[in-house]
Formats: sequence, structure tokens, C-alpha cells
Amino acid sequence: MRAAQFLYPSTTPFDQRMLDVGNGHKVYVEQCGNPDGIPVVVLHGGPGGGTSPAMRRYFDPAVYRVVLFDQRGCGRSTPLASVENNTTWDLIRDAELIRKTLGIRRWVLFGGSWGATLALVYAETHPEVALHLVLRGVFLMTQSELDWFYGGGAGHFWPDVWKQFVDLVPVEERGDLISAYHKRLFGRDMSVQLTFARAWCAWENALAAINSNGASGFDVPADYARTFARLENHYFINHGFLEEDGQILRDIHRLKGINGTIVQGRYDMICPPVSAYNLSKAWPDKGCDLRMIPNSGHALSEPGITAELVRIMDNLHNTRLRQVFTH
Repeated sequence: MRAAQFLYPSTTPFDQRMLDVGNGHKVYVEQCGNPDGIPVVVLHGGPGGGTSPAMRRYFDPAVYRVVLFDQRGCGRSTPLASVENNTTWDLIRDAELIRKTLGIRRWVLFGGSWGATLALVYAETHPEVALHLVLRGVFLMTQSELDWFYGGGAGHFWPDVWKQFVDLVPVEERGDLISAYHKRLFGRDMSVQLTFARAWCAWENALAAINSNGASGFDVPADYARTFARLENHYFINHGFLEEDGQILRDIHRLKGINGTIVQGRYDMICPPVSAYNLSKAWPDKGCDLRMIPNSGHALSEPGITAELVRIMDNLHNTRLRQVFTH
């Protein structure tokens, strides 16, 4: 079974543009599907992952007006790999500028991993424009989640791959691998930057899919590896630029009246299911539907996760979402 069999056919954007968002940044934005359809914005992961053409295919193009954009510093946005003026709050302002520029009143938020984080913070900041949240592989940007992935928790399941990630760092710096990698990813030596960028990507890539055999992934293209690793590390060393640990659950009451659906791989090694479970339990008025997908990991491309996301988007426009959008 392959994920592609559940997706809609490939589609071509009807609008592509570079939007000047200020501070020297230009953000790539595209729209596809039905220009008069139900708006949905796709928030990609990472930070630093960028969008891909496959992300257009989760939505019925006759029904949805799909907006995709590459967040600051990644994908087709410029300047590439820049962390200057690049924070969560900058990204939220960018999303609002995109919404207003495109003349969209309200939209569905569709995001996975870091994209789920951004969707939640955005919706808590601007609840009046959120129609519904569809989240995958929930990441709440907490210290415990970072400790799991960069402090050895996941390494108990992948000791061989973890050793490759850790061995690049001197023994005395291994107590804080995010900081140790930060020093090298932002150092002056480009060859060192690329070595640590590829190692950073390899650790994450190896754990993304449930059927992974732990392949290193060190062959990631240099530009992508450097962009992804620098941006992700920049956000993580700054704790997502949130006010406090646990801020998303602290402010979850702001989503009162907004429903959400979570698709979570039962064996997600990058973003363990406990975050999705806690989020669903904290959601106001039990307005969140948590769907644990068996035999699935973290990746958007997992067949079970892909199939469920497409099913959710199909069901949404046939039920409550259509009624909400038309009023």
C-alpha cells in the first residue's frame, strides 16, 4: 500500500507569488484548487521543511481553495536559511498578511509536526479566523518533547543511529546537544556547518517512518540540509519563541467554539502520541477528535496517515464545515 493511491491527482497552482513580508524577507505563496472554494492554509513542518507539490493533493480541488507558503528562510522564500527576523510571531504575522492579501475571511488550518504547533499558536492568537484545525503528529513545543528527541529518549529505541548523532559532539558538550549543534551550525566553517546539518537531518529522517531501517540520510542535498538544520535548531534553542513552557495548553481555552481533528501515528518516534492525547483532552468543550493511526509513525507520507487526512478533509466539506463557511 502506497500513500499516493489515497491522494487527489496532481494539480497546478492558479496563483504563485513572492510576497514581501518586511525585514528583508520575501515569502513564496501559491494557491491551487477552486478559487471560490473553502479556504485552507497548509502549514509545513520543520521549522524549515518547506512545501512540496504533494501537499496540494490532500484536498478535493473542486471544493477547496488551497493556500501553501514556504515559511521564512526556507523552500522558495528568501533569503534562504536566514534566521534574522525569523520567529514564531513573524510567521504568524506572515500568515495574517497572506490571508488579508488574498481576501480570505476565514480558513481551515492544516498542519503537521511544527506545522501543527504553528497552527495552534496562530489559532490561539486569531481565533476569529479559524474555521477548523486539522493537525498531524502533534508537537506542542515543550521542553519535555525536546528532551525526548534530543536528550536520549528516542535514542533508547534507535541506539545505533543515536550514536552517530552524538559522536560528532565532544563528550563534555553532550549534555545539551541542541546547543552543541547550534555552535557548529552557526560557525564560520561551511564544511563544519554542512557536516552537522546533514547529521541533524539524518537523525530526524531515520525516525520519521515506521518502516525505516535506520538509513542514515546523510545524502540530503547540502542547501536543504543547511536550511532545515539551521532553522530548526534556531527555533528549538529559543524554545519556539513562546512566553513559557506549556503555553499552547495554557491558552487552549481560546479555541472555544473551534473544532479540531488530530491524526496521530501510534508509533510516532519524533512527536510521541502523549502530546496529541493531552491536547485532545484539554480542548474546550470536547471539540477535538483524536484519531490514533495503528502501524504508523510520524511522516505525512505514511499510508495510514495520508488516507485518514484525505478522508477527514472530504468529510469536513460535506458536513459542518460547509455550514460554517457559508454563514
